[in-house]
Amino acid sequence: MGRLTTRALLAGAAIFLAAPAFAQEPVQGGTLKIRVNSDLRATDGLNRDANTDAILHHIFETLVGFRDDLSIGPVLAQSWEISDDGLTYTFTLREGATFHNGDPVTAEDVKWNWDRRIAAGEEWFCNPFFDGSQGLKVEGIETPDERTVVFRINEPNALFLSQLANIQCNGWIASPDNVGADGNWIADSAIGSGSFTLKEWQKGQFIKLERYADYKPLAEESSGLAGDRTAYVDEVDFLIIPDTSASETALFAGEIDILPSLESSRISEAESRGVAVKSVPGLSWTAILIQTNDPLMSNVKVRQAIAHAIDFAQIAEARTSGLSAFNPSGVAQASAFFDDDFLAWPEYDPAKAQALMAEAGYNGEAIKIQTNSRYQGMYENSVVVQAMLQAAGINAELETLDWAAQLDNYLAGKFQIQSFGYSARLDPSQLYGILIGDKSTTPTRQWQNDEARALLLKTTQTTDFEERKALFKQIHALMVQDVPILGLYYEPVTDAVAKGVEGYDVWAGDKPRAWGVWKQQ
Repeated sequence: MGRLTTRALLAGAAIFLAAPAFAQEPVQGGTLKIRVNSDLRATDGLNRDANTDAILHHIFETLVGFRDDLSIGPVLAQSWEISDDGLTYTFTLREGATFHNGDPVTAEDVKWNWDRRIAAGEEWFCNPFFDGSQGLKVEGIETPDERTVVFRINEPNALFLSQLANIQCNGWIASPDNVGADGNWIADSAIGSGSFTLKEWQKGQFIKLERYADYKPLAEESSGLAGDRTAYVDEVDFLIIPDTSASETALFAGEIDILPSLESSRISEAESRGVAVKSVPGLSWTAILIQTNDPLMSNVKVRQAIAHAIDFAQIAEARTSGLSAFNPSGVAQASAFFDDDFLAWPEYDPAKAQALMAEAGYNGEAIKIQTNSRYQGMYENSVVVQAMLQAAGINAELETLDWAAQLDNYLAGKFQIQSFGYSARLDPSQLYGILIGDKSTTPTRQWQNDEARALLLKTTQTTDFEERKALFKQIHALMVQDVPILGLYYEPVTDAVAKGVEGYDVWAGDKPRAWGVWKQQ
């Protein structure tokens, strides 16, 4: 079988040149316009996706957040202490912190929010991280005074602070005024304590935020989602532009200031037009999902055959223009835990794929790959994977859906194969934590393996770096055997920044940050 050339299916690579940066004193005023490719799903933090997370973290604040270097820093909590036995975490809230309605943020507000999240049960997908089902259990919260919150956990846990900072969990602190007399979240309400308030939401068009004039920042330097979140621009418009080409046109026409996730093949064009391109290695994992409960996909030989039929290295090279390499594991190249052992995977061998399909009794049944055109990378990856599978004699068909419909299918586990992407998880245990589990209770789990689950729990129970790394390697070795998911690569964080925008930078967490940014006047 001849080698299927991915570059014949995708645009050619582009050379990345980092844009020079220079310092300038911040200037207050103006409007910063940032592109998003889909609307907010809701403001309650439960119905979420990556865009929703990015916007709401401007309005609301978690107790702690990830810094650029993936360590944990202060946000709404200005400091914390951990007891010698590792079971008690005492947080001191930021002095002067207020909600957008003027009310002070108190320890009771933190407890109220926590109790509400826990009461949401399965609706809050992060509940398993705190209810004991994955080892860690928050056994109680105390509020000895207005600025002190005490969390008590069942056993020492390496991930407690990281899970409080977990971007996707949206475990931020909201004003109780967001909830009506009936106990339900008021539709579209968003009263937080962040440096931006929700000013206007024209659904399907834009989300407009406004600088919160009474915001009291931390003294610590801004880093990641932690530290000083001082806003300089008066307003931030998150403009909803679903089409990738249209968003690039808007950037070049000066209609937007920030284009997150610039296609790597477009870097040279952007730079030739005077646009600054900023890039760092990322932690957002692009993958092909396999529904192992499907009658055909439940056969491990079929999954192994599919893995042998795909030239993963070519896909990664072409899709990222060489900025990222193939990675089938839950440990990104940007992680301190990474080494080449995490690259082990069934080799590209179409002939072996055909032999395995024959052994599995495959009779040419159609295998549907769900995808969408909202996310260009997901769509192009599905096209290439379909072509490679067909070249190996596998009857792969594309099923192109609206993004919302595809996401709903993901949440319900209704697919055979799906082109997908996970937003950045900043610790490998967090990524493995959303992959490994019981599909009958949590359909979004991709891998049901008791041994892998036991190893995952162990990664959260030790803080020893080498011990955790060894455990991650054992998990990956099991993944190579089971092939429950097909990891492709970790998306490089590559954002385009228009002329006149200062202070904007990218980070591995892959979330745009409008605080600390200003526009030349």
